[in-house]
Amino acid sequence: MKCLLLFYLLLVLSCSRKTKSKEAPTTAENQVNLMALLDTIWNTEQRPIRLRDSLMEIYGAESELVKTQQAIYKSNHKINERKVKNLLNTNGWPTKEMAGEQGNWTICNVIQHSNNEVRIQYLPMMRQAVIDKKLEPRFLVRTEDRIATERGELQIYGGQMKYYPETKQFNLWPVFEPENIDKRRTEIGLDSIAIFLKNRFNFEWNLEEQKKRTDKFKKNRNS
Repeated sequence: MKCLLLFYLLLVLSCSRKTKSKEAPTTAENQVNLMALLDTIWNTEQRPIRLRDSLMEIYGAESELVKTQQAIYKSNHKINERKVKNLLNTNGWPTKEMAGEQGNWTICNVIQHSNNEVRIQYLPMMRQAVIDKKLEPRFLVRTEDRIATERGELQIYGGQMKYYPETKQFNLWPVFEPENIDKRRTEIGLDSIAIFLKNRFNFEWNLEEQKKRTDKFKKNRNS
């Protein structure tokens, strides 16, 4: 009887080890596949954008070369959006361990580049991901600012620039209470607006100018 029980115990332990050995590579394989997917999405999403922006600096925003890269980006984005929506709808927001910071950035970029309906759809999931420490707040606020600008509202954190055809220049989309923007940005761990705009867009922050632009925006909206 003792021999039989010992045999049964060894059999259970053996099966348990085999199961664990099968599960471990599966998890690792899933992570590799996810990162490979996100890497592909990043490259096909960002490369035409970077080339477009480089060409824009040389030839201007109305150049045919710029328009060609914009068309490539738009075509790639449709495919990438489907991939990201399928990922999030099936598995929820991935952990930092699974996707990595670059992977999270990739997902957020695709959502950011989608229409407002898509951004609003995934905004609750992004907010929960921040609460769960899966996503950094800086990615969330970009989406919140983009939603606001698409709605024709003042942005909160100053992450959105816009090309103004009348001046043929980029400028910051008007900001809610520009004098308090650094306070809001600091509260969520962001650099000052001046540092952000200089590093990201090579754009100089001018508080007095932006206060005037905000006042003008509010007057035009209320008229």
